[in-house]
Amino acid sequence: MSGNGIRIGVLTISDLGAMGQRTDTSGDAILDWAAGRGYDVVVRSVVPDEPDRIAGKLARWADSGEVDAILTTGGTGLTARDVTPEATTAILERAAPGIAEALRVGAAAAFPNAWLSRGVAGTRAKTLIVNLPGSTAGVQDGLAVLEGFIDHAVELVTGDKVTH
Repeated sequence: MSGNGIRIGVLTISDLGAMGQRTDTSGDAILDWAAGRGYDVVVRSVVPDEPDRIAGKLARWADSGEVDAILTTGGTGLTARDVTPEATTAILERAAPGIAEALRVGAAAAFPNAWLSRGVAGTRAKTLIVNLPGSTAGVQDGLAVLEGFIDHAVELVTGDKVTH
């Protein structure tokens, strides 16, 4: 972890966003949240709902050692184009299913459709990777849950803290 806080990568998965036809408000929400917590967003990108593009970007960022956590937004639903969980799973070294479940549980009381999210979480190298929903409200709900444990999770993944 850098001295000023967690180094974050933000990857938005959106066909329309990648074509410049939709504003990345969910990515902006992650940026605002990170800034409010003193985290450093070191890389941000928008890719289409294509498994190879998603997996490639996640793997490159995680393997670079330049990010402590990658937060994705989009592509976690039930439509045929929602392939973020599969692309993420393909590059993960270790799954962290409790994180994904916490995100669903945290949002479901107020938003029952949260149960339809297929987002996953896990680690690759020394990077935590978490799939968030594509809606701005869904991202905000997920970030509110992540706030409770992301610092500790990143400390464990990066090796900055190895005792409990």
